[in-house]
Amino acid sequence: MNPENTSVLLIYTGGTIGMIENAETGALENFNFEQLQKHVPELQRFTFRIDTYQFDPPMDSSDMDPEAWRKLVRIISDNYDQYTGFVILHGTDTMAYTASALSFMLEGLAKPVILTGSQLPIGVLRTDGKENLLTSIEIATSCHSNGHPIVPEVCIFFENHLMRGNRTTKMNAENFNAFRSFNYPVLASAGIHIKYNNVQIQVHGNRRELKPHYLLDTNIAVLKLFPGIQENVVDAVLSTKGLKAVVLETYGSGNAPRKEWFLRRLHDACEQGIVIVNVTQCSAGTVEMERYETGYQLMQAGVVCGYDSTTESAVTKLMFLLGHDYLPAKVRELMSRPLAGEITTV
Repeated sequence: MNPENTSVLLIYTGGTIGMIENAETGALENFNFEQLQKHVPELQRFTFRIDTYQFDPPMDSSDMDPEAWRKLVRIISDNYDQYTGFVILHGTDTMAYTASALSFMLEGLAKPVILTGSQLPIGVLRTDGKENLLTSIEIATSCHSNGHPIVPEVCIFFENHLMRGNRTTKMNAENFNAFRSFNYPVLASAGIHIKYNNVQIQVHGNRRELKPHYLLDTNIAVLKLFPGIQENVVDAVLSTKGLKAVVLETYGSGNAPRKEWFLRRLHDACEQGIVIVNVTQCSAGTVEMERYETGYQLMQAGVVCGYDSTTESAVTKLMFLLGHDYLPAKVRELMSRPLAGEITTV
């Protein structure tokens, strides 16, 4: 790494990592980036340029929305040629949604975009934020001997693990290891050394040009099945005005009730042009709609297999595809194949 040719843009959207305790009130408050050097003096030991961009006002991650994703894409696109990589400080609650959305919106990405955050504020003595931040910066600037970035994709780094963003889910609200990539191996593990799993990292042979996308359609619903779900509940979701797609969270490997009314409702919705994608409620595993009769009947009704997609990835991918005004048949086709490494189809 040549420090003269290396630089990072650090983007603070909000979240726990960027909070400090008010000495007078004891309340957690967002701090200005100018205070970052004070709380993370180790940043001065990096020999390359680190610039910062701060959302004003900072956003709690539960308020994160497509407009904020567009803003992030615009910031990265406008500064793409000036930096080696990008680190986004983000609240943990919706980090997996943001990472998934960016993986689709940043078509042609050839540089690292690393999202990270913390469970404890960076001003707290036992914070996990300092280690997450410093390692994310190191990963965002790491290159092969030929100068190409080691991890040219959207990732989440948390508690010593680098994960593909659109494969990641928040699974713990209390422990430091808040995120897991259940259906895809980690891209790197950080111990004394950062060990990269190069086989799993997306590498593109030809030089790619970034093609940012800003069109998203949020006319989507998530329907989670449970024993005893009533017809009026399913009907209320499927008859939502303006609805274009549904992420159907089924049991096991993609199974659902075989009740006549349920299959009829799904079939009618599909016939009306609503795209229904089948993902499993299980943390790990994949949907196999031909494995059991219950799943096969969903396929016969017109439901699309979501394979091993996370709900976060399925939701944001549907927003992305619908935003480009593809016909339902085209959306169904594209949901069945990976666009950014988000599903395993074989």
